[in-house]
Order: sequence, then C-alpha cells, then structure tokens
Amino acid sequence: MTGAGRAGALLVAGTLALAGCATDAGTGAGTGGSTTPAASPSSTPAPAGTGTPATTGAVPETLRFTAATVTGEQFDAATLHGRPVVLWFWAAWCPRCRAAADDVARLRQSHADRVHVVGVAGLDSGEDAMREFVTGQGIDGFVNLADDKGEVWRRFGVTSQEYYVLLDAAGKVAYKGTLTPGALRERVATLAG
Repeated sequence: MTGAGRAGALLVAGTLALAGCATDAGTGAGTGGSTTPAASPSSTPAPAGTGTPATTGAVPETLRFTAATVTGEQFDAATLHGRPVVLWFWAAWCPRCRAAADDVARLRQSHADRVHVVGVAGLDSGEDAMREFVTGQGIDGFVNLADDKGEVWRRFGVTSQEYYVLLDAAGKVAYKGTLTPGALRERVATLAG
C-alpha cells in the first residue's frame, strides 16, 4: 500500500472511531467526538457566536447547533464551548422577560470574561418585536437568537418563557427552570468558579 493509501485508510478509521462515540440521551450532553475543527488554544476565547470554538476538544452535543440572531447573523453554538453558558429563553411580549432583562444584562457584564450569556427569543415574538425588545431593554451586549420556530427551545425541552438553561464548561446541563435574580446570580457564580 502506498503512503497516500495508508493515510487515507487512517483517516477513514479515525472518522469511524469518532462517529461511534456515544451521547447521554438523558441530558443531551454529548460525550463523543466532533468533526468540527478545533481552534488553537488562546488566552482570549472567541466571542460568542463567531469564529471557531474557544478550546480544543470535542464540542458537546448541547452546543452542536446553529441559529439566526435577531440581527440576522448566523450563530454557531460551538463557539461557546469551553466556558459555562446561560441560555435565557424569552418572548418579546412577556412582562416577566422585560423585568428580567436588566438582571440578565448585569449578569452578563459581571461575568463577561468567564460565562457566555445567550438570549433565545421565541413563542411568536416576531422579528420586529424581537429587535425592538433587544434594543429597548439594552440587551444588545450579548447574542440573542431569533427562534420563533422553536428549534432551540425544543432542543432544550423548554416550553415557557422566562426560563433558563445553564450549561457547565463541559456543555453539560447544570440547571433548567425558572430562577429569581438572586438565585440566577448564585448559580452562575458557582458555575464561573
């Protein structure tokens, strides 16, 4: 077998080995490999939703999705890999979400270097209302996804607004549910370490 033939066989064997890795169906957290190229290590992680994942290694199943932002850009959740993540599910017409926006924005500011915060708008909010909510509530300092079709909501089993899904740095679901502002700060402080 030629050198090129051996290299091709090794590539196929490696791909098959990665494809055979299992996931934890109970939490959706992946334990398997990824064919997503890993970024080289860096002291400054890539901003959420841009570039390549901030750390090397396999991207967990929970972060293997893409979505559009409320401003129309494409977002790749794999870029969140390596740090804890707060997913805040909100609706533009929701008074509780409006009331929580300041707390979420402050949380993002106080943990910007250690925790990613991503808003996930949906439940028939409508594109214009989503953009107005983000601008009007001052939450344009972090990524907000436009998910009126509910794809990200279903992915995490979310059925109501003003809801949080917290992921640890490995991408495992650490908490799902509603939280008071104080409880949210405590849980995020624990995740941020």
